[in-house]
Amino acid sequence: MNLSNRIVSFFILLISLLPFWLLYFLSDILFIVLYYIIGYRKEVIRENLLAAFPNKSQEERELIAKKFYLFLADMILETIKMRSISAEEVKKRIKLNNPEEVYIHMNANRPVMGITGHYGNWELGIHRLSLMTENPILIIYKPLTNKGFEKIFNDIRARFGAFMVPMKQTFRQILAYKNKPHISMFLSDQTPARSESNYFIPFLNQETLVFQGVEKIAQSTNFPVVYCHINRMRRGYYECTFTTLFDNPKTSAMHEITVSHAKFLENIIYKKPELWLWSHRRWKHKPTT
Repeated sequence: MNLSNRIVSFFILLISLLPFWLLYFLSDILFIVLYYIIGYRKEVIRENLLAAFPNKSQEERELIAKKFYLFLADMILETIKMRSISAEEVKKRIKLNNPEEVYIHMNANRPVMGITGHYGNWELGIHRLSLMTENPILIIYKPLTNKGFEKIFNDIRARFGAFMVPMKQTFRQILAYKNKPHISMFLSDQTPARSESNYFIPFLNQETLVFQGVEKIAQSTNFPVVYCHINRMRRGYYECTFTTLFDNPKTSAMHEITVSHAKFLENIIYKKPELWLWSHRRWKHKPTT
């Protein structure tokens, strides 16, 4: 790790030691900077909201955008807090509504393929997932260009025992644990490169290029597919609800799993849109005609 990355890591540690009330004071300031001063990715966010909600008024979409910026600022500070937060505080901050939905599979000696999206605080969710079981937790992630930052954040994510798995090593790592109950967690709304997928589905009113890796692995292994919905109850507090989408994936039709988990996330977003990551370019690829 070079000097600049060490400095960044040091400041992340210092900020993470602040109490939550002070972190949220800083978050309020960060919101003003992001929304009013620099307009962080404002055009991307507005374009995405217009594409997803063409029937809403401009005022309605702008209100969603403002709520998203408020949440984004909170999430940035909450993610930094992950550097030093205690296990007890993590459990206090994310309530598990029905962990038995996962335990029932692992108690039957079946690994679980977990799915979530860039929704709620999915980063803090890594800590909570790691603390719900002593079985291995594999977090599938898309590597960053900056390897120094990647190491900083992966070290934070792995504090409570999670194993960080680069996307290209996913199948190999899952097979390595195939005879041991474990959870492999995927972000279902990652954007593939055009060379990585050619399958589009309707999602948030757009033809959307999607990965099919979850479906291919699930059908190959017959591991149950469980959705993890992280919802924010109030500032700093979340709840996680598990839903088994497919108990026997081998019996599913082609594309059924992919369409199903995308639709599940879509319905979540429609109910509380400000908690999804609107600032990324999700629809930069278009179907060829």
